[in-house]
Amino acid sequence: MSKLRAVYLQSGGPTAVLNASAQGAIETARRLGLSLYAAFDGLAGLLEGRLCDTDGVPDTAIAQLAFMPGGSFGVSRRMIGTFAEAPEDWLRLREVLARHDIHYLLVNGGNGSLGCAERLADFEKHTGYSLGVIGVPKTIDNDLMGTDNSPGYGSSAKFLASAMREVGLDMTSMGWGRVFIMETMGRHTGWLAAACAAAARSPHEAPHLLLLPEVPFDQTRFLAALDQSLAKYGQCAIAVAEGITGPDGRFVAEAKKSETYGHEQLGGAGHWLAQLILRERGISAHVAQVDYLQRAGGHLASNTDVRQAYLMGERAVEWLLAGKTRLMAGIRRINDHPYCWDVAEVPLSEVGDKEKRLPPEFIAADGFSVTQAFLDYVKPLMEGERIPPFKDGLPDYRPIVWPKV
Repeated sequence: MSKLRAVYLQSGGPTAVLNASAQGAIETARRLGLSLYAAFDGLAGLLEGRLCDTDGVPDTAIAQLAFMPGGSFGVSRRMIGTFAEAPEDWLRLREVLARHDIHYLLVNGGNGSLGCAERLADFEKHTGYSLGVIGVPKTIDNDLMGTDNSPGYGSSAKFLASAMREVGLDMTSMGWGRVFIMETMGRHTGWLAAACAAAARSPHEAPHLLLLPEVPFDQTRFLAALDQSLAKYGQCAIAVAEGITGPDGRFVAEAKKSETYGHEQLGGAGHWLAQLILRERGISAHVAQVDYLQRAGGHLASNTDVRQAYLMGERAVEWLLAGKTRLMAGIRRINDHPYCWDVAEVPLSEVGDKEKRLPPEFIAADGFSVTQAFLDYVKPLMEGERIPPFKDGLPDYRPIVWPKV
């Protein structure tokens, strides 16, 4: 009798620990006798029948996934709508799955990807083909519902806070009057920008101001806070989320496009802010748009994050073989000090296409900083180091050649 077969796919943007979830799924599949395929380039590859057989790769190579950032199989943002919206996609998928006798699907992604997973949990209803579906959480944005935190966030938070602490030392050495702006990802949520606050061990240390999408930007209040920081500390380090908005709810980089780019573009909040400071205070600010760096920093991955990512992949395979479907593996926090957590079964209906914003109790009353409750929340997620092997002074990442089927 042939082994049961599942297919795993990575969807959306990569993280420093996305491949750890793949490792957890593959090693658990081997332990439990499940044949695991993976789709190249996420749902795009699955629909095109571009698959690989992870069984054809030795255990030593699979172990390398623990240290490798990015998505080893390739990712895409291709989604599948409802059956009514895209019946051709559903029927094409049925053909691919049936050709390879695949009856289990693991979707490793964020809220949009898990919304797609929720729709595909109705696969048998619409196509007559049985398909168990489990979601594996992943996003540096930390905006997934149903889970205390998202694998990928802890490592990005660690990278950003580390960079901010180092920049703060640089600023101090340069003397008074310096302004630095670090623009993080975060189109609608401030989890990443807020994580920079973990860098400061005292009020005079960077960052001095946080600008979060959850707090509408007020120019007058911001300039007053800037002036205060410069007067008190001689410098001002600012962490700003790319998606900060004005009182009208519009992105500031879009609302002020004529002053910045001349066209609509997110990812310009830092430069927009620097122009505002130059115009209103005559101070030139240095801007760092960390962009891919904050999600690709495998050399500074959090060991807590790696462990959580691995266990999400492990549980997903165990649940599929136990006959469970329409679930996401979620992280349930039990305690902050000492940090303690376990894995919870979360219905996909509570996750897909929903968004978790930074809660009010994590944002300080001034709107430019976070509370101790947030620091108690984020610091355990950054704990521990998972140092990759190095060669010639650089991380020795070794891409795996996956056999096609």
